[in-house]
Amino acid sequence: MSTFDIDAFRAQFRSLPRLVYLNSGSYGLLADSVAQAFKDYLDLRMRRGADWGAWVGELEAVRAGMARLLEVEADDVAITASASAGLNALASAIDFGGARNRILVTDADFPTGAQIWHAQERAGAQVIHVPENADHMVSADAVTALIDERTALVALSHVCYRHGARLPDEAIRRICDVAHAHGALVMLDSYQVVGTRPIRPRDLNVDILVGGMLKYLLGTGGIGFLYVRPGLIDRLVPRTSGWFAQADIDAMNIFANDPSRTARRFEAGTPPVPSLAPARAGIDLVMETGLDAIEAQIRQVTRHALDGLAAEGIRYDNPTDDARRGPLISIPTHDQHALVAALAGRDIVTSNRDGRLRAGFHAYNNEADADAFVAALVANRGLLA
Repeated sequence: MSTFDIDAFRAQFRSLPRLVYLNSGSYGLLADSVAQAFKDYLDLRMRRGADWGAWVGELEAVRAGMARLLEVEADDVAITASASAGLNALASAIDFGGARNRILVTDADFPTGAQIWHAQERAGAQVIHVPENADHMVSADAVTALIDERTALVALSHVCYRHGARLPDEAIRRICDVAHAHGALVMLDSYQVVGTRPIRPRDLNVDILVGGMLKYLLGTGGIGFLYVRPGLIDRLVPRTSGWFAQADIDAMNIFANDPSRTARRFEAGTPPVPSLAPARAGIDLVMETGLDAIEAQIRQVTRHALDGLAAEGIRYDNPTDDARRGPLISIPTHDQHALVAALAGRDIVTSNRDGRLRAGFHAYNNEADADAFVAALVANRGLLA
């Protein structure tokens, strides 16, 4: 395996080193190749006005890229307008009118996911929440204890968006084993981790994996993906649809809904055309860099930051165990907006959620970034909880 050249990787992001960019959990930094993909799309629009052949080609390139990244088949991947769009399509394919109407949602979930499942209550769904423990972790025991023959789906978050705790792979597999033994599905939201480490949904045994391209996949907004396990696709027929969800998108049949025999049935109408080329460029950059190299760099730089925080006596909420944390570092504060603004004044870009400052690290972050982050927190210690 070739050695990761962080200086060469950082050179592809023009915002560096002017910014210390620690906001990848909200929106990944713009790489030159992604910026060029935006420009190429606009140039094409100016030259030709419309080029559906090229745009459909980009759609399939994004699908193929996600399939390579997840080590699955392209036919198992839907390209959606957002993670929410994929989840809504999935929810519309589940019948909540019978005895199997329960959805388990953990308190680590992103609000949108939980809101979508609560929206199904009007269709007969019963949503049950699984609380986090005192260490901000979701226990596999707590989840499996609630799974029974009434459970339709278990919704999990791979990494919590608030504090960065990661559900370990072995916990995911155990939950899947119990859920499948009871006839339930498992959906894993990977948005806060995909692009930072290898994720193989087939190895995890999850039924559905959802995410998007604007964070660690280094793409842009307005585009997401939904993986559906082979063999399950035929059982799930969404009540949402559109011409790109059809078996033949050129049929233009107004007299019937004929869903694709692949995961494309979870798509809808016109794909997110302006987002396709940037998303493809972001996926390409991640794959060219290598997920193993990205994971190793993030682990090293976040460990350096955690060591610096510990040396300064600054509390953080995310786990220290590498197997139980993602790329986010979470700092409790009594004024999250003021702390984010104070760091922004030093050209350190972060975000905040739930009374915490969030620092989302990527492979373009180095130890100097981590040191600047720690020094800024020391300088603003009065805002820390």
